[in-house]
Amino acid sequence: MTTAARASVGEHRTAAGAVSRAQQRARVPADLALMVIGACFVLPLLWLVFASLDPAAGYETRLPREVSLANFSAIMTPGLLFGPLWNSLVLSAGTGAVNLVAAVLAAYPLSRYQSRFNKPFMYTILFGTCLPITAIMVPVYGLFVQLQLLDSMPATIFFMATTTLPMAIWMTKNFMDAVPVSLEEAAWVDGASGLTALRTIVLPLMRQGLGVVFIFVFIQAWGNFFVPFVLLLSEARQPAAVSIYSFFGQHGAVAYGQLAAFSILYSVPVLALYVIVAKGAGSSFALSGAVKG
Repeated sequence: MTTAARASVGEHRTAAGAVSRAQQRARVPADLALMVIGACFVLPLLWLVFASLDPAAGYETRLPREVSLANFSAIMTPGLLFGPLWNSLVLSAGTGAVNLVAAVLAAYPLSRYQSRFNKPFMYTILFGTCLPITAIMVPVYGLFVQLQLLDSMPATIFFMATTTLPMAIWMTKNFMDAVPVSLEEAAWVDGASGLTALRTIVLPLMRQGLGVVFIFVFIQAWGNFFVPFVLLLSEARQPAAVSIYSFFGQHGAVAYGQLAAFSILYSVPVLALYVIVAKGAGSSFALSGAVKG
């Protein structure tokens, strides 16, 4: 290699090294910003873990001086934990089930039959998601009083289903659009009805999408405080999202340790649902071969 070539290679390496160092310096602010954002998420989680194991927990994040399960044992009673969690499970699962049935029946004609009214109807549904729930609770409360439906779990489930139904219809239609109509046409040729083709062909192929819709609706209902607080009057029917405020006493007194322990156990069902649906999503791809070829 000539002297000029070696000098050129050296200059190229020097320039590449300078560019690499400049890129590293440019990434420092972004890395710092990401670390700050990550800390904002990690610190509350650390507080939950530390405070739940600390009998003398406070509002600050600190290592417990004495590790104890006293906070968990204090809240594991039917009145504080098991009853509210069961009510939350009934409300959330019922809301998800009603939403899935209604969303599938509404999304099927929107996905399979073309009409000039489809797009205006979809935009009307989308507008329904923009209505704040607080703006309609006063007339809803009056309606429940007139129909004598206050403190009714089924009535509350159906109303909570209506609040998330618009988005559920949009999501279900998008998943249903991905299933080819030719598969249903083949079933129709074999004598299957429209509902039979929907049940045996379309729904199995969009099983993963239905799981996503169910999780979305379930989480929305699981964390809903305002609707059960207004429509469910008796303490025995209130979900965990409402009963969690029992740890906030008068004059600013808060049972921090029990609140943290309750919050951890309150999040377990949602995490378990994620795991179950994630495992079931893998088997749903076994049917995806039907849409290829």
